[in-house]
Amino acid sequence: MAIKVNIRKIFSVTLWSIIGAGVLVLLGAAIGYRNNKTCKGYRIEITGASGFVFIDKKQIVDLLLSTGAGPASRRRLIDRPSTSFDLRRMESVLEKNVWIRDAQLFFDNNGILRVNVSEREPVVRIFTRDGNSCYIDSSGAQLPLVEKLPVRLPVFTGYPASAIRLHGEDSLLTVQIRQLAAFIRKDSFWMAQIAQVDIRPDRTFELAPTIGNHVIVFGDGSDYEQKFHRLFVFYKEILSRTGFDKYARIDIAYAGQVVGTKKGSAGTRTDSLQGMKNIQQMIRAAQQLQPDTTRLKDTRPLERPLLTEQTLTNYDLIPDHENPSAEQPAKPAVTGLKPGVHPKAVMPKKPLKNN
Repeated sequence: MAIKVNIRKIFSVTLWSIIGAGVLVLLGAAIGYRNNKTCKGYRIEITGASGFVFIDKKQIVDLLLSTGAGPASRRRLIDRPSTSFDLRRMESVLEKNVWIRDAQLFFDNNGILRVNVSEREPVVRIFTRDGNSCYIDSSGAQLPLVEKLPVRLPVFTGYPASAIRLHGEDSLLTVQIRQLAAFIRKDSFWMAQIAQVDIRPDRTFELAPTIGNHVIVFGDGSDYEQKFHRLFVFYKEILSRTGFDKYARIDIAYAGQVVGTKKGSAGTRTDSLQGMKNIQQMIRAAQQLQPDTTRLKDTRPLERPLLTEQTLTNYDLIPDHENPSAEQPAKPAVTGLKPGVHPKAVMPKKPLKNN
């Protein structure tokens, strides 16, 4: 019995020794193969939300070569040992480029160096008070100007600092600019109608329309969805009928209200008719391209209303007196509206005539 037990132990030890030696041999072969494996080529893929390329493949190759992977020659990336490539460092170098948001590098099973680059996309153009101009992307990163940008972007003027601030002073202003720009870009109607957004010294906004000579007082960037909705209602139910020469200022800064300041003169009939035709065409085009409903932050549905002349759902329209000297709208008498209340348009009282 003792002899049989010893034979089994010897057999077991021998078997595991053979297996261990085999694993070591395979591991050594794998390491040797990896050390001798060379780069057979490279494939660069550039993706961007707009489909437009702001950095080309040649620039990416030059950046890769600058990491020390080889002399400044495209061919020196090929036939080099894969172990000579510091992929993490190469990714870091690529991501330091202002147009590259993310870079991923790896070798596939065929020895091809795969370079996947995600670009930053401009979402708004900003002019500063000192005359500089730049783009920013959705994260707020500042981007240089491009000679020929293939897409139209919202334009903001009067940014108080020479550089875009993401932290500290004016960081909230930068966030509001990004939010307003994203909202305008998603709506074909407002992209067509809003020519530019001016930043006031008190960090509030004024909108300059494409059609019409009025100024839109927007207030700060809070509740921007509701403000644009109120302005849309005013355009559709009031200006589409009266034309664009009646009001000098349209104030949508107050919650639940639209305040209109009339001009001193009514303008020409031709301009009014043409303005009505233009805005009606824009409204029809926007309604065909955009969904009928959007949602507010509190998830309640906000429908673009079809209003009658008698009621203006959820809004007071308070035109100012027709006095040409009135430059600022009067403070609204109603500061808020209860749910379900449908007030009529509030008109100013006529002055009493002297007997």
